[in-house]
Amino acid sequence: MSGARRGGLSARLALRLTRDKADTLLLLAAALMVLAPHFDHLPLWISALACTTLAWRATLTWLGRRQPPAWLLLPIAVAAMFGVYRTFHTLLGRDAGVAMLVLLLTFKLLEMHARRDLFVVVFLCFFVLLTSFFYSQAMPTALWMALTLAVLLTAQQSFQYTGAAPPLRQRLRITAKVCALAAPLALLLFIGFPRIQGPLWGMPGDAAARTGLSDSMAPGSLSSLAQSDEVAFRVRFLGTTPAQPRLYWRSIVLGDYDGRTWTRVPRKRGLQRLDVAIRARGQPVRYEVTMEASNTPWLALLELVGPDLRIPGLRLRDTDEMEQYSADPISRRIRFDAASYPDYELQAGERPERMTRWLELPAGFNPRTLALARQLRAARPDADAAQLSQAVLDRFRHGGYSYTLEPPLLGRDAVDGFLFDSKAGFCEHYAGAYVVLMRAMGVHARVVTGYQGGERNPIDGYLTVRQSDAHAWAEIWQPGSGWRRADPTAAVAPERVQRSLARALPQPAAFGLGPLIDLQNDPDSWLAQLRYRYSALNNSWNQWVLDYNPDRQRSFLEELSAAFVNWRTAGAALLVAGLLYAWRRRRRGRPADALDGVYAAFCRQQARHGYARGAAEGPQRYAARLRGMPATEEKHAAMQQFLHLYSMLKYGAGGTESRSASLATLNHLLRLCR
Repeated sequence: MSGARRGGLSARLALRLTRDKADTLLLLAAALMVLAPHFDHLPLWISALACTTLAWRATLTWLGRRQPPAWLLLPIAVAAMFGVYRTFHTLLGRDAGVAMLVLLLTFKLLEMHARRDLFVVVFLCFFVLLTSFFYSQAMPTALWMALTLAVLLTAQQSFQYTGAAPPLRQRLRITAKVCALAAPLALLLFIGFPRIQGPLWGMPGDAAARTGLSDSMAPGSLSSLAQSDEVAFRVRFLGTTPAQPRLYWRSIVLGDYDGRTWTRVPRKRGLQRLDVAIRARGQPVRYEVTMEASNTPWLALLELVGPDLRIPGLRLRDTDEMEQYSADPISRRIRFDAASYPDYELQAGERPERMTRWLELPAGFNPRTLALARQLRAARPDADAAQLSQAVLDRFRHGGYSYTLEPPLLGRDAVDGFLFDSKAGFCEHYAGAYVVLMRAMGVHARVVTGYQGGERNPIDGYLTVRQSDAHAWAEIWQPGSGWRRADPTAAVAPERVQRSLARALPQPAAFGLGPLIDLQNDPDSWLAQLRYRYSALNNSWNQWVLDYNPDRQRSFLEELSAAFVNWRTAGAALLVAGLLYAWRRRRRGRPADALDGVYAAFCRQQARHGYARGAAEGPQRYAARLRGMPATEEKHAAMQQFLHLYSMLKYGAGGTESRSASLATLNHLLRLCR
C-alpha cells in the first residue's frame, strides 16, 4: 500500500513538473547561486527582498499561476530604487550599482513572457556573477563562481531545445565539455594578454576599509586588532628564517602623549642625515614581502631596513625614527624585496639636548606613577638607562601583573590605574606605562607599534603575519649606544614573543571542543597540517593568479621563451607537427572512413536528444526506434532517408564516384536532422 502511494505521488509530481516548469526552476536555482555571495555585503532589506521575490516566482511556477501584472511590479520596483538611494545616498558607484543590479535581476524574473526575456535574465545573471569579484577574489569565491557558471550554462542550454530535452545529467555533461573546450583559451588569454597595473576588479573610491595599524594608540586599539585573523602580510626569507623572538616588524613610532592617547611626533622626512645617524653591522637578512591592501600608508619591516628599499608603483618616504611609508595609501596587494640589518646603531652620537621631545609628559596626570619613578631613580642614583630599564622590567615580571585582551576600564589617570590597581592589560598598556616611567626617570623613551612573530607554514616555507600579531613595544636612548628595543610585554608574558599570542592568553572554556582546539594548536596534528596545506594553496592562488602583474607576466614569458633552444627549432617542430596532422587528416578523409564519421555524427546528434544508439543496434532497428521521437515530419523524413542511404552505402555495392556523391547527400541530410 505504501509502495502504491509512493508510486502515485511520483506520478503526480512528474505530471506537475513539466519541462517548462523544470527549466524555470533550474534558472531560479542558478539565479539564487548568483545572488548568494552578495548577501554578505548587501543591506539586509535588499537581501530579504531578493529572496522573497525568488520564492514568489518559484511558487508561481510550481502552482502554474500567471505572473503578476505590470501595474503591481512597477510601484515595487520604483520603491526599491528609492530605497537604494536612501541607503547609499547615490545611485552610482560599486555598492549602489550592484544593489540595483540584484534587484533588477529578481524583478525581471517576475515578468518573463517571451523567449527573449529568458535570455535577458541569463545574460543579466552572467553580469551580476561578474560583480562578485568586486568584493572578494579569494579561492573559495572563484570555486563557487565556477560552479555557478556551470549551473547557469546548463539552464541556458535547457532553453535551446525545441523538441524533447535530454536528461539533466546529460546537459551537465555537455556543459562540462563546453567549459573544458573554453579553458585552454581562457588560460592562454590569462597568461599572454597584456596585464594592467593595479587591481582589475576595482573602481575609484570603492576601496573598502580594512583593519590595520593606526598612527595613534590608546588602551583597546591594538587589542581589537589582536582579535582579527586577517592576514597582514606574508614573508619568504631568502636564507635562514630568524628566530621567533627576533621577528619585530617595525611600523609606527609614537612619542606625543596627552595622558590618554599616544600619537606620532610631528617630523620631517629624513634625507642625507640617515647616512650619519645609522650604522649597520654584519650581513643583512633578505626576504620577500607580499603585503595585503590596508588603505594605510604604513609598511611593516624587520629592524633595520636597508636604504635601497624600492617598491614599483609606490613613492616611499622615511623618517628619523626609521618609519617606512608610502605617499599614498596602499589599496592593493604589493610584493617587494627588502633587506634588514638586525645589528645596528641608531642615532648613537646624537646630542641629548636635541632629544628632549622624547622626555615630555603631560602635566597633571598619573601622580602615583611619577612618585614611583622618583622612588626608583632615588634608589639608583648612578644607574644608566639600561639599568633603570631593568628595574622597571623586574617590577612587571614580579609585581603580579597579567596579560589579557579584556582588561578593566581605566579612569583619567590610566597609567596609575594600570600600574597600581588592575595590573592586567595588553601590550599597549605595558609599552605605554613603561615609556611614562622611563621618561619620568629622565630616560629618553618612545613607543613603537608594528607586528611581532608570525606563523611559518612548513608546506611552502612562507611566514604569515596576521593582524592578531599586532604588537607594541618600547625603545630607550642612551648616549653612545643609541636607541635600543625594550619589550615590557616579554617580561610579563614571554610566550607572546617566543611562540604566539594564543599561547600567552589563558584558554577559554572549550565546551567539549578541547581536543579539537589542541589538535589545531599542535603543529604536527592532522588538523594543523590540513590548515597549513590550505594556507599554502591560498598563498599560491594569491601569488600566481591575483598578483599576476605586468612584471611577473614579463618574467614568466621570458622564462617560457628561454625554454626553447631557439625559435627556428620551435618553428621546425611546429612544421613537423602540422605535416603529421595533415597526413592523418588525409587518411581519415578516405570514403569509407568519412562514411563512418558521418554516421557517428548522426548518432551523437540523436543522443543529445535522448535517443542514443545501442551497442548492438543496426541502422534499420535504430530507424524504427527513432520514429517515436517527438519531432517534425520533415525531420523524421530526413532521419529515415539518412539511415536508408547509409545502409545502402555501407552494406550495398557502388563505385567510388557514386559513393562520393552520396556522402554529400548524407551531410545534407545530417544538417536537416538537427
